[in-house]
Amino acid sequence: MSLHAHLLDPYHHGDSWVHRADARVKLILAVLFILISALTPTGIWAVYLLLLSLVWAAVLVSGLGIRFLLKRSLLALPFVLAALPLLVSVDGRPLAVVSLGPVTLTISQAGLQRFASVVLRSWISVQAAILLAATTPFPQLLVAMRALRIPRLLVAIVGLMWRYLFVIADEALRLMRARAARSGHPEQADTRVGGSLAWRARVTGGMAGNLLLRSFDRSDRIYQAMLARGYDGEVRTLPSPPITPVDRWTLVLGTTLLLALLALGLVLSR
Repeated sequence: MSLHAHLLDPYHHGDSWVHRADARVKLILAVLFILISALTPTGIWAVYLLLLSLVWAAVLVSGLGIRFLLKRSLLALPFVLAALPLLVSVDGRPLAVVSLGPVTLTISQAGLQRFASVVLRSWISVQAAILLAATTPFPQLLVAMRALRIPRLLVAIVGLMWRYLFVIADEALRLMRARAARSGHPEQADTRVGGSLAWRARVTGGMAGNLLLRSFDRSDRIYQAMLARGYDGEVRTLPSPPITPVDRWTLVLGTTLLLALLALGLVLSR
């Protein structure tokens, strides 16, 4: 596997019980976990901690490690900015006043609680998705989607988008390799290479546009090759094996536990 393929593919090989579990069961439990996390009322910190404990327990069983999970979950941090308006848009007891020139913003206690709840639930849900992707090969996820009667067109779009990431990465590496081959290196190590910041931005923009055009051309050639080989929108696979009794009990117990946590959250919110 090439370097960029290794970086793009989140799956980590392992022989743990989590890795060996049926992809359909893991997909159902992951989606249900994220749904339960979203439906848990605001400010029910005990349930949030229980949900987080479930994810961490599964990570420890899988052998991935908490550190691996925390590093990957940093992906959710930029999306925290979308929840920042909750701090000043929810009415409640004021905690702090922030002045931004002529604008005065008041941070309320209810807004802070809702903001923290959204951030924590999102972070926990991202960890569940990371665990699913790290313990299940992507082709198995596609097969699981079709087995769960997810529309064929949606599964095909997801599969093609995923596979085309590697094509775009390959095209980007070609552009960077061509740029490196045409770039000179000064004899003195402390000598500045290249022009101004505007010049660098123009070059980068040109490379991005070139990558877009090359990607369109490559995608058309790939699609024509797929049609020549009989592609009709459906990826043919072998029939999925029946769910084992262990996986069936895992699905039942996991669903029961998640629904119990949701019920606990609803009771505590009253």
